[in-house]
Amino acid sequence: MKKSSPPTTARPRTAIAGVLAVCWALLGATSDTAGHLNGRPEVEAFIEEMVAKHEFKRDELENLLAHAQLQPRVVRAMSAPVASPKPWHQYRPNFLNSRRIDGGADFWEANGETLRQARETYGVPEEVVVSIIGVETRYGASTGSFRVLDSLSTLAFDYPRRAEFFRGELEHFLLLSRDEGLDPLSLRGSFAGAMGIPQFMPGSFRRFAVDFDGDGRRNLWSSEEDAIGSVANYLKTYGWKAGEPVAVPASVAGEEFQAVLAEGLKPQRTVAELKALGIVPLAPVAADTPAALVALETEDGIEYWLILNNFYVITRYNRSVNYAMAVYQLSREIAALRQPEGAAVVAGIGK
Repeated sequence: MKKSSPPTTARPRTAIAGVLAVCWALLGATSDTAGHLNGRPEVEAFIEEMVAKHEFKRDELENLLAHAQLQPRVVRAMSAPVASPKPWHQYRPNFLNSRRIDGGADFWEANGETLRQARETYGVPEEVVVSIIGVETRYGASTGSFRVLDSLSTLAFDYPRRAEFFRGELEHFLLLSRDEGLDPLSLRGSFAGAMGIPQFMPGSFRRFAVDFDGDGRRNLWSSEEDAIGSVANYLKTYGWKAGEPVAVPASVAGEEFQAVLAEGLKPQRTVAELKALGIVPLAPVAADTPAALVALETEDGIEYWLILNNFYVITRYNRSVNYAMAVYQLSREIAALRQPEGAAVVAGIGK
């Protein structure tokens, strides 16, 4: 791995306009979806803004957006009724299984030096970075098949409920393509526009992606080094604290814990304050540590956990409690497999 200089979060601007001009000049061939966007007032307003704000060339943007293929299935997917979250005991097996655990150990084995450097640079343990990549894309095996330009254009102009958000992401995507010298017609991701091994939205890519392999590019599609560094940078930026715990199981007594459950995921009360309310950690944690309380539905009943700052940081990646707990517990299982002496610590917790 090339490490001649510290990882950077932005690539110096170069004469990229010429690269994109050549790319976009190749769009002369007709498309059966051409014209679906051009001429619409909201699209014209977006183009005007990009020209005025970011000095894009009008004809290039018009040409590019003329070849964006609107995807009704993307709108259908976004508009599907929101189902109630699965209980933990149904959600957990999707990520806490031998395939993800063994795959995580293999990914760690293949990228051990990079993961070590990410831990030393950002303070995020190897197993947490590996676990997020495992949950997001099965270690890069499933990064999405939708053309990002199509997904974002569809959601920006044909999905009114969140059009403002996705127009912002389309803006970031076009800036990203220009600044990084990327072909905006070739980049693929999820139906919502999330990209690469760590599934960053364009705005997150621009803010958090790093060139961790030192090759002068931020490549989250095929550089595992850049993906590892970028995930660690993301967590660090949101407040990850090196060496601190993530979550501990807890017991509850009385009725006052119900009010604590309703307070949300951001740790606000100290462990000492929670103990006074009948909420007791079942593993060592300092009395002055801020914590919150969550309840997980298992096959054997409700399981309570004190979640700490680093758990809350994981929820900045995805705000689901189940997601963050899956990342945490998967990270523990992967660490136990890599370091068998730690297996006794992990075995049985959260099962």
